[in-house]
Amino acid sequence: MKTKSGSDMPEISRFFGIVIAMYYKEHGIPHFHAKYTGETGVFSIADLKLIEGHLPKRVVGLVLEWAFEHRDDLLADWELARTKKPLQLIPPLD
Repeated sequence: MKTKSGSDMPEISRFFGIVIAMYYKEHGIPHFHAKYTGETGVFSIADLKLIEGHLPKRVVGLVLEWAFEHRDDLLADWELARTKKPLQLIPPLD
């Protein structure tokens, strides 16, 4: 499955009220965004840690658990985003 192209921040996964997205316009280290109840956290893919923003500890734990399971998928989507290609949806945390 693919997300809609043309969006600046396609949603790539959603679970337990957490929305995971990746921006096409951003550069720098590979990372993704997690949104939950109006708050946003930015996570690095390489070392799987919160590098910006604030989320409840429980949400950070869930996001990191999910990201650990899907690190290769996240890196693949990062490369797609860099070349402005449609991103692949990543399965949610069960």
